[in-house]
Amino acid sequence: MLVSPSLLSADFANLSADLEMINTSEADWLHLDVMDGVFVPNISFGFPVMKYVQELCDKPLDVHLMIVEPQKFVTQVRDTGAMLMNVHYEACTHLNRVIQQIHDAGMQAGVTLNPATPVDMLQDIVADVDLVLLMSVNPGFGGQRFIPNTLNKVRRLRDLISETGSHALIEVDGGVNADTGATLAEAGADVLVAGNYVFHAADPHAAIATLKRL
Repeated sequence: MLVSPSLLSADFANLSADLEMINTSEADWLHLDVMDGVFVPNISFGFPVMKYVQELCDKPLDVHLMIVEPQKFVTQVRDTGAMLMNVHYEACTHLNRVIQQIHDAGMQAGVTLNPATPVDMLQDIVADVDLVLLMSVNPGFGGQRFIPNTLNKVRRLRDLISETGSHALIEVDGGVNADTGATLAEAGADVLVAGNYVFHAADPHAAIATLKRL
């Protein structure tokens, strides 16, 4: 299992220490949730913080844009050193074009689905993306309870990926811990995003290691 701890749950008053923890852990990526207060009802952080993170973090950056008109920021995301730029299906009128822009910028391209958006909406794009992120909570805030129907969505998405010959990874974000992570792994998830479970743990290294072994 790939593990991508969510920076949203880190201690921003002591960010360098939390980033060093990530560097010395078994985490595969670092997940960055960028919120604009429009697409989701919260604001998180922007490009200056992301650039600071890139300078201190040794892990690939998994950037999740919870914003309107994400196509305007492809260059800025690339310039933060992002490995992957993830945009919401619900925020992109011309999703195919945005995916092309991300690839042309030299990044992997991901697409995110909100809890109420069915995976069938990706029928004609899933073969073109590198990752699909399923939100297992309503986006905008950390610490929410896992939505059980996400398991069915993971299974349906796994079938869709197989049917279309896609190589996309399945990532899940929201309410992930050892218990929900185990059920997600069984359903077919490839990448787990975890915020509170990692950064608020008594032993963050052990929490990450637990998810890695699912």
